[in-house]
Amino acid sequence: MKIYFSRNPNPRLAVAVARFLKMDVEFEFAAPMAPGQAERFSSLNPNHLLPILEHGGRTLWETDAIACWFSRRVGSNFWRTDDHEPEMIRWISWAKENFVKACDVVHWERGTKLRYGIGTCDERMVEEGLGQFHKAAGILESQLADRSWLVGETISFADFRMATFLPFNDAARLPIDRYPAIKRWADRLDEIDAWRDPFSGLEAPDLPPIPTPS
Repeated sequence: MKIYFSRNPNPRLAVAVARFLKMDVEFEFAAPMAPGQAERFSSLNPNHLLPILEHGGRTLWETDAIACWFSRRVGSNFWRTDDHEPEMIRWISWAKENFVKACDVVHWERGTKLRYGIGTCDERMVEEGLGQFHKAAGILESQLADRSWLVGETISFADFRMATFLPFNDAARLPIDRYPAIKRWADRLDEIDAWRDPFSGLEAPDLPPIPTPS
């Protein structure tokens, strides 16, 4: 069983889940978009995106599906299978269309575009993303005001999914500190080794640096 990954947000999330659940899985750093790699990865994921889980002669792609598979494999309730499952799915779905999406918009402009030489930062898009962020953060702040985790009394995949882009906030510079409940929740996540440093001990080249403005 092998997972192909990179240091980008969704592959990082999948690796964090695997390390958190102590999965017995081989980790291989990959770059499907690199020259000469298309043919190899077309059969693994037609989207040429990571992460990809290879097991039993089959492949599974998309981070949430891989997280679900891992959790079921080890019999963990990290991916809820009880009456809390609909609530967990609600927060995963909401995150991807609201909080995570807003974080992604800002990170794309301030981080990804500059890191990979895709273009310059579009400040108009940054402002739009920040507006979406504050709207979503207000809702998330209320949810976390009197609880430690999003679903029930223990951590679930909804927490990991919601926080997808927070480890990249050195680039995105989202104003997390304005939301004390979110900040406390993010700090709790950072106490988890598998979340804070999922690549510990793995061969995983660093992301390209973001150029300093001249």
